[in-house]
Amino acid sequence: MAADSPAYFTIIMLLSRLLASMGLSKDAGLQAVEPSHDPAYIASASQDFGLIVKAAPQGVLFAFSPQELASFIQSNYKSSAPLTVAARGLAHSVRGQASAKDGVVIDILSLGGNPNGTGISVSGDGTYVDVGAEQLWVDVLNVTLRSGVAPVSWTDYLYLTVGGTLSNAGISGQTFRFGPQISNVAELDVGVGDFVTCSPNENSDLFYAVLGGLGQFGIITRARIPLAPAPEGVKWIRLLYSDFAAFSKDQEFLISKNDMNDETALNYVEGSLLLSQASLDPFFSPEDQPRIVDLITKSGIVYSLEIVKHYDDQSKPTVDKDLEELLKGLGYLPDFRFEKDVTYFEFLNRVRAEEMFLRSKGLWEVPHPWLNLFVPKSGIAAFNDGVFKGIVLKKNITTGPLLVYPMNRNKWDDRMSACVPDEEIFYTVGLLHASGFDNWQSYDEQNKLVFQFCEEAGIEIKLYLLPYASKEEWSVHFGYKWDTFQQAKQQFDPKFLLSPGQKIFNDN
Repeated sequence: MAADSPAYFTIIMLLSRLLASMGLSKDAGLQAVEPSHDPAYIASASQDFGLIVKAAPQGVLFAFSPQELASFIQSNYKSSAPLTVAARGLAHSVRGQASAKDGVVIDILSLGGNPNGTGISVSGDGTYVDVGAEQLWVDVLNVTLRSGVAPVSWTDYLYLTVGGTLSNAGISGQTFRFGPQISNVAELDVGVGDFVTCSPNENSDLFYAVLGGLGQFGIITRARIPLAPAPEGVKWIRLLYSDFAAFSKDQEFLISKNDMNDETALNYVEGSLLLSQASLDPFFSPEDQPRIVDLITKSGIVYSLEIVKHYDDQSKPTVDKDLEELLKGLGYLPDFRFEKDVTYFEFLNRVRAEEMFLRSKGLWEVPHPWLNLFVPKSGIAAFNDGVFKGIVLKKNITTGPLLVYPMNRNKWDDRMSACVPDEEIFYTVGLLHASGFDNWQSYDEQNKLVFQFCEEAGIEIKLYLLPYASKEEWSVHFGYKWDTFQQAKQQFDPKFLLSPGQKIFNDN
């Protein structure tokens, strides 16, 4: 196994947890607050899931407690030659955002080795869970379900750290109704030299800056997440369209019913593009796949609307009737409705099976030249014509999911750092490509064509999960928030040391 592979890095992190729980440091003679200069650790911390950007740090810090982490940041700040610092969980970024070239990468996963750490702790009344930032969302789900409760907002992929998604936004098909994950946080502990607890009522300027703050203002070590009763099961439905106008109209209609207390509303709405046999996931049975492929052949692009409705013992008898009423009058192709009844955990963990399949084929640890965008509603029809039909379909190099689904801006807290388009409805677009090591540049060229089209068409997109190339581009991205963002940087990270891989204030 290559020393710079994500799998190798994961093994090292698991080892760090074991050694930490035994009270041992990884390197004989080193204190836990000193970075390791082991070449294997450095090689692993030099790349992320994208396997495109390589940036080697000077060292890797294994902090066994939030206090040790904060102590290192504070001592580094006092140094006459301080180093840049990046927090790294499972490094699911794709362009080096979790890197610190010639600096120090902090192994957030090592916090999980502390037996006195936060871990995952559900409150006695089941209304919230305190979670260490190093914990994975799948583990949060498993623990909370034992108490019959769960968070309401998720990411599509659960094998991500809590601190990582809260530093970005954390989105999925629940966002239209419950907002992104950053809109579902009650309290944070943040390492900013000192160990600070913040919330909407305590150190609120730090709280709002850190959520969606791309690691610029401090390192999250604990989050308090509100909980709600977990459903018994879910009705999981896919509806296929050959017409984008009907597809987007129906999506926007369904997300308009977004009252969190409305029991008749859907719990999840997403959309995707089907372009070939390869774009069909295991949701579609082998018996249905031939006729879906035939539809794709005839239409070029098929649009898949994916919806979920939760139910419990009380609502189970009426859930089918409620769904029929909600879907009545939608413009999907009547012979292309597909449905499953699964547990809540099975649905939320649905991407794991695809991951394990790709791993078995050697197709997981490959370059991922992803492109994630927020597109305003006013430009989505032109985007479909110019990008989906005019670039993606014609180039015919797609290998991976292509997502497109709308969100409601009023579910995002504008006091937070995360930026979205100004329009009330905007779309998430994800071109989640996987490539070979010798051809990822062709996907990059396609991504550049997408940027060029949007610029020429006047579509004001926002990047998500991707760094801009310069401070000037970041200032345009943040728009009216830019001054506030800069002021927060001066306040909480005046030496501009944190999260250099985002390339907001550093060129590394």
